[in-house]
Order: sequence, then C-alpha cells, then structure tokens
Amino acid sequence: MSAITPAKPPVHYPADDGLPMSDNTVQFRWILIMQVNLEIQFRNDPNVFVAGNHLIYPREEKKKVRQAPDVYVAFGRPKGDRSSYQVWEEGGVFPQVVFEVWSPGNRYPQMRKKFDFYQKYGAEEYYILYPEFPAHVDAWRREAGKFVKVPKFADWVSPRLGIRFGRVDGELFVRGPGGGLFRPPAELAAEREEIERALAAERAVVEAERQRAAEAARRAEEETRRAAAAADRADKFAAKLRELGIDPDAV
Repeated sequence: MSAITPAKPPVHYPADDGLPMSDNTVQFRWILIMQVNLEIQFRNDPNVFVAGNHLIYPREEKKKVRQAPDVYVAFGRPKGDRSSYQVWEEGGVFPQVVFEVWSPGNRYPQMRKKFDFYQKYGAEEYYILYPEFPAHVDAWRREAGKFVKVPKFADWVSPRLGIRFGRVDGELFVRGPGGGLFRPPAELAAEREEIERALAAERAVVEAERQRAAEAARRAEEETRRAAAAADRADKFAAKLRELGIDPDAV
C-alpha cells in the first residue's frame, strides 16, 4: 500500500506589509493626487487598474518577494478589489507604471531595493516624485530590459499615461493628456460641488421656465374654451332668432 502524500497547504500572501502608507502629510497628499487623478483619467476604461499602497507579488509561493508602490497602474487588467496584486493571477501582467513619492524617511538602500524590484519584474516606467524643495521628478523608462534615466523630467511625457510633469515657482505639478492639472481630492470635490450647484441653478431656471410655459398654455387653453363657449352661445342665439323668423345677420 503506497503512502499518501499530504496536501500542500496554500500559501498565504499578506495584504499588509506592516509599513506606514506615508511619513508625512506632503507625501500622503501626493500619493492621493496621483492615485485619484489617474483613477479619474481611466474611469471609463474597464481594463486599467489603478492602486495605491498595494502589495505586488511577482512570483507564486514567494511571499517575501514583494513591494508596495505608492501608486501603480496596470494596463490590460480589469478594475476590481484585490487583497494584493499577484502577477500570476493577473495573466502574468506586471504593472507597467509605478510611482514612489519621496519623503525624508526614505533611505537609499530602501529606494534601491524598490528600483531593482521594479526593474527586474517588468515595470515599463518608474517615477520618484520629490514634491518638496527642490521639487522635481526622477523618471526611468525601460530599454532592452533595463531602466534608462530620462534626462529632463519637464520634457518627458509618459508613453503609457500621457501625463507630464513640471515645476512653477518651486512647486511640482502634473498635467493630464488634455492639459488639465492633477489636483488634490479636496479641490476636485470643491469643483464637483460648484458644478452641482451650477447644475441645480440651471435646473431651477429650466423648471421655472417650464412652469411659466405651462401656465401660459393653461391660460391659452382657457381662452380657447371661453371663445368656443361664446361662439356656441352665439350660434344658439342665432338659431333661436331664425326660429322666430328673424335674420340674425340683419339684427
């Protein structure tokens, strides 16, 4: 009788690496700016997945081989919730675009490890945003399997995203493909509220005009009924005169 080989227990891939999402409010704000604006940019494409502070596992059964970029974009992958991004479950697609936001707590060995990870496992574009003075962006693109540094970030347009970076008065900015600025969620919410207020005011004007038109139509209909009733009375009076032998046209 052959021995029964016990089933191999499933590998648990943690959804949290235990590290803080950000070291300060500036870093956190820029993480939100990139994630939220990219989600808005690709909101109508069901096959672009955007995530922030989300663990990527590139190799099955290698749960210690992982990184959690501040923001990443995976093209060709459906939207939806995930506890982590497991490349073998995503059709072998490693996120093509990766962003890290620099903070004073970052250290060179840590950032080098991230760089090597994204380069090794297939990112096409890699960005490190430095939102504090001197504000700038370090950008790399993949060439022949390796990251190549982009010489001037202000002249660079992301091939995948169509976004570009710039600096004005020492402040970093990002523009989308249409030229619109990437803005903090609070500003986006304020703009939406302003648009909603304007739409509500416009709807109120339209409703008032509809009511005025309805009232005018009601009055016109009432006038038409009164005119018809008057004409009916005149016809009946004329008929009565004719019964009496009187020509109503001669009266």
